Amino acid sequence: MNKIHIVRNEDLEKVLIAVPSNHKHLRICMKLKNGTALIFQEATIANISRAYITLKTHPSTLAQELRIQALTEEQRKEGYATHQLIETSRDGIEVEAELGEMLDKGQILI
Repeated sequence: MNKIHIVRNEDLEKVLIAVPSNHKHLRICMKLKNGTALIFQEATIANISRAYITLKTHPSTLAQELRIQALTEEQRKEGYATHQLIETSRDGIEVEAELGEMLDKGQILI
């Protein structure tokens, strides 16, 4: 891992969410005050949102790791991206520890 950047809410200038012309799916652009723009595909935000909702609503799940996986045509629904962030079976305590270490080493981006 080369660099760890921490983006705080106050580091955002704006967020744009739309289906751009000539596209079929949402794109989410997070424009930071330092001029950096991060653009995410709908599949990325959908996978993160699903994990977020699970963690906020499940009575015992406290952490989750998602890893990129290329799905075959048979494994994915029609119109869905080939590459999906899929939940791993990694222990939540390990996930929490790794994230904590990253936060300790990270630098605020702005």
